Amino acid sequence: MTGNSQPRILVIGAGSMGIITGYHLTLAKADVTFLVRPHRAQDLNRPQILYCYEDNQLKEYSGYKYITDPSEIKTAGAPGYDFIVIALDGASLKSETGVALVKAMGEAARKTKTKVILGSVFFNLRPWFLDVSGLAGDQVTNGHLDIHAYPPSRLTLPSENQEVIAKADFAYTDKLGHGFTVDDSAPAVAAAFAELYGASGVSGCIVASAAASAVAINALFPVFAACELLGWPKLRDVGCGANAGLWTQLVVPAVREIQGLGVHGEAGRKAAEGKGLVAELGAWEQHMLPLDLQAFNRFHHGDKLRAQGREHLRACLEEGRGEGKEMRALEGLLGRLGEGEGEGGSYFPG
Repeated sequence: MTGNSQPRILVIGAGSMGIITGYHLTLAKADVTFLVRPHRAQDLNRPQILYCYEDNQLKEYSGYKYITDPSEIKTAGAPGYDFIVIALDGASLKSETGVALVKAMGEAARKTKTKVILGSVFFNLRPWFLDVSGLAGDQVTNGHLDIHAYPPSRLTLPSENQEVIAKADFAYTDKLGHGFTVDDSAPAVAAAFAELYGASGVSGCIVASAAASAVAINALFPVFAACELLGWPKLRDVGCGANAGLWTQLVVPAVREIQGLGVHGEAGRKAAEGKGLVAELGAWEQHMLPLDLQAFNRFHHGDKLRAQGREHLRACLEEGRGEGKEMRALEGLLGRLGEGEGEGGSYFPG
């Protein structure tokens, strides 16, 4: 930490991930500042109202600060932020504006004790981030929010408490036993952040191996693609009835191809040997009740981050081909999405 007794945190982005993460860090007695685009500043001039599914209560989140100019990262953070938490999607981070932001973070944090949590989910993003930012490897680890959060103004989910939820800026449920995951790409960073986040007293953070965390996330993207093709059925039904052909002949093999990529190591090999994918997905869906998980996924992965999902799958395909693998199932899945070679691919008939 810095010389201050209160940890200083900069959260990049104030969407669902940014606000919910910042809220728990504030509960952990951290001094939280958000970096937001100017048009978001007005929203942050008032407390954020949060709805928690676990206790069906509205919570008021205040006490944070915000800045709107990336050049302020260095000056506003003097003598330095303890953590920078990046809560932007991968596509935004790799855009022209995002690259400039990454460079600004690098200039502010290079050769300092600032630790970075890279929360932008995208295939093998950390090496790119280290290269563009110029930060040392022991400063940056991957992380992601395991809390399911959304803005009720953009998504209405069935609930007995809909009238209350509609009053919130963000609604969330923390049902997985841990609200945040960091991987061990930079072990000291991961351990320090997990300790801080856990001090919130209401949510926890786990440290997972980098390979295990990556394979768990990357293997979900063919599932989301299949759900889009099938019209977002319940997860328990994705491999049943009329859906069975697509699922067994294309989706499951594509998942296995991604799990088998070299970057996933032994963790990927073991995952690829596993069975019962539909059962695992159905259990996840059941566990998240009363949140309608597929309605949430349709909004988050089928609408908000749809283009990024396509890019993610293409990156996996390119990685596999670079390793000399055919990746026929993944190629076919991208074709069915209208994104592959041949507009439909040759792997899956019909």
